[in-house]
Formats: sequence, structure tokens, C-alpha cells
Amino acid sequence: MSKVKAEFIISAVGPDQYPDDALPEIALAGRSNVGKSSLINRLIHRKNLARTSSRPGKTQTINFYLIEEQIQFYFADMPGYGFAKVSKSIRAQWGKMVERYLHERQECQAVIQLIDVRHPPTRDDKQMYEWLKHYEKPTIVVATKADKISRNHRQKHLKVIRQELDIAAGDELILFSAETGEGKDQLWHAIKEKAVK
Repeated sequence: MSKVKAEFIISAVGPDQYPDDALPEIALAGRSNVGKSSLINRLIHRKNLARTSSRPGKTQTINFYLIEEQIQFYFADMPGYGFAKVSKSIRAQWGKMVERYLHERQECQAVIQLIDVRHPPTRDDKQMYEWLKHYEKPTIVVATKADKISRNHRQKHLKVIRQELDIAAGDELILFSAETGEGKDQLWHAIKEKAVK
């Protein structure tokens, strides 16, 4: 794979701050601490372009990263959901921001929803997936932290995710490890397919 060019562009809280160059966008959604930043960093071969936080729930904006890998597009990294230590009012604010982005943003071509493969999808995970299907958003479900599960147990865990989310026909489920890079090529293929539509 050729070298991936990537740069952080802006942390946005509303549409007036979103990039205005009409490039396709791939959004990332997932619970706090599920590994969104680690996934971005592994895909682009950079240690810390996307900052990982030891404090879940810290990202309160949509972070846009311009990516160039044969095609040009943005990753739109959304605030993690399902973290209890932030106030209800802040959670509601994030929810509105994310909902508005996903519902209104024409440039958003698909959403990567990250699920920790070690655990069954949470209520928040299910709600997010149902919401994406309600708005007919193409979704790539990425089961993260694959390196934490023995190879013998992986299919069982993936089956639970597939069943609990009731993954729609046409949506991929990809096993991924930011530690080892497993699933990286498959994910790149899925991203490019969605971003060029």
C-alpha cells in the first residue's frame, strides 16, 4: 500500500465549521474507549495523529481528518457514546450534534461503527445501529480488539455481534486489531468502496 497522507483539519461543533470542499466523508461511531483513535492511527501508519485519551468521554467535538490514499476523503471522528461520567445535558448536546451531522450531512457516505469484540453489543450500540439503518446509512461494523480474543473463540463472538445488531444485508462486519493490523486491508477496501460512490 502506498504511503497514506493524513492531516487533522478541525474539531467542529456545528455545520458552520465542517469542511466545505464537498469531499466524501466516512464517519466513525462507537462507545468511548472502543478504539476509534487507535483505528485511525493504524490505518494511516501514524502513532498519534488521532489522539487517544485515557479519559473516556473526552472528545466532545467531531474531529475531521483529511486522508489521501489513492482517493481523497475525510474521516469524521464523532464523540464516543455511552459514557456515564458526563452530565446528562452534555450527553444530550453531543447526541444532537451527532444526530444532526448524520441526518443532514450530504457528504457523509458511510459510517464505521466500532464494537468491542470481547463483549456483546450494548444498548447504546444497538440504538446507534438501528438509528443508522432508520436513516439508511451504509455501515461498516468493525469488531475491535481482535488480538484480545483467541482465534478459537472469534467466530462465536462475531456471531453474537451479527445477531444482536441484526446486521443488514450489504453491511460488512470486519474483525480488526489496532495492535497487530489484522483486518486493516479489508477495512481499507470497504472504505474506498463507500467513499467513491
